[in-house]
Amino acid sequence: MNQIAKKIIPGRPLPPEFYRLTALKAGPLLLGHTLVRRTEDGDIRCRIVETESYGGVEDKGSHAFGGRRTARTEVMFGEGGIAYIYLIYGMYNCLNVVTGVPDDPQAVLIRAVEPLSPADEALMRQRRGTNARRPVDLSGGPGRLCRALDIDKSLNGVPLREPGAALWLEAGDGAPGGAVMQAPRINIAYAAEYTEKPWRFYLRDNPYVSVVDKQAVVWTN
Repeated sequence: MNQIAKKIIPGRPLPPEFYRLTALKAGPLLLGHTLVRRTEDGDIRCRIVETESYGGVEDKGSHAFGGRRTARTEVMFGEGGIAYIYLIYGMYNCLNVVTGVPDDPQAVLIRAVEPLSPADEALMRQRRGTNARRPVDLSGGPGRLCRALDIDKSLNGVPLREPGAALWLEAGDGAPGGAVMQAPRINIAYAAEYTEKPWRFYLRDNPYVSVVDKQAVVWTN
């Protein structure tokens, strides 16, 4: 990890090695980095503040559990640094970052983002069509952030490593030590013994985080 950290330069693409990490390693490390959405009105930049890791064929919470390879999950079996986008409840899009190596389906769900500037926030509110006062109501939760950034399944499979594309990732300032919390993932009661795995990560005291868990503990690398 130290070698990867040396290659992370704010404002530049994350190094290729970052995307080869397992989802469990990449999930907390994505916090504090930047998701960029290119729109006809300009680029929208957001800080990633909450993620969930889905750890491959052994993870009963993962779409690819047991090696399940379908038209929907195929992108998870590709190289890291690709967007995996799917629909839940027939109406909410969810954005994931594929990580790991080919044929080992790993993905990190982006659960919440924070606009980097008032201009970014204005563009997000325009797309959401909301005057919500609470930050969490703008982009806290995977469905909300996808609506705020106009992300849908048309972007499934796009590389996130390429600046200037429709959607990409840039290095940000990361997360300061002691600022990352970890807790069980949300809404995966079906995952048996994997339900309580503390594989959700978020920035402490950030108002955009979708759910604050009172039992959360500080993540240590």
